[in-house]
Amino acid sequence: MRLLLRFMLALLATSSMAVQAQLWVFVDGAGVAHAATTQVDSRYRPVLGDRTPDEGRVPGKSDGVGGLLTWLEFAPEVKRLSHVLREAAKECGVDIELLKAVIAVESGFNPKAVSPRGAIGLMQITPETAERYATKTEAQRPAAERLLDPLTNVLTGARMLADLTHRLGRIDVALAAWNAGEGRVRKYGGEMPPIAETKAHVHLVLELYWALLQNNLQRGAHQLHMQPAASAVSD
Repeated sequence: MRLLLRFMLALLATSSMAVQAQLWVFVDGAGVAHAATTQVDSRYRPVLGDRTPDEGRVPGKSDGVGGLLTWLEFAPEVKRLSHVLREAAKECGVDIELLKAVIAVESGFNPKAVSPRGAIGLMQITPETAERYATKTEAQRPAAERLLDPLTNVLTGARMLADLTHRLGRIDVALAAWNAGEGRVRKYGGEMPPIAETKAHVHLVLELYWALLQNNLQRGAHQLHMQPAASAVSD
């Protein structure tokens, strides 16, 4: 398995993927990891986006991917939320690794975190956004109150991520809309807006997501199948 991971990393470092910095991956039921430089079909998820040398660290956050990944492996506050993450991932169809990455970058797994802009809880969601994605039962409680509940906060964030990804078509753009607002993403034609903080935020989340997926590959995949670069999207 270690050879498999080293091979995948070598592809990123030495092939055209290092230039494109784009990798699409899924692991099938037989434990075979399939990787491609384009989305071959709807099972493939983008796990690494384009970046420049100056990107990858969010202003005001001291940890890069390595420090966050190590912390996620051992932090008791992360382990305590395992059941919450599993439930949200199952209900909303969002990878648990993506939820972990977003929460780590947004709040450091602090369920009581409140930003200067009024974003609340684990996934740093504003009360206005919470109202949009609330169920009828959830809406019976004030948004600012229910967002302090870990399960409600993560379920709300997972619904939002699933919705943005479905409507915008790409995880990196969905994360940009999460950070900068969907209006700004639409303003730039549905692409990443040229905002340094948003770019750094998205790349940090995606790199952490990719690193967490690698850990899962280590546990679940025993073989790698690399798709030809010319493969096209098909459903």
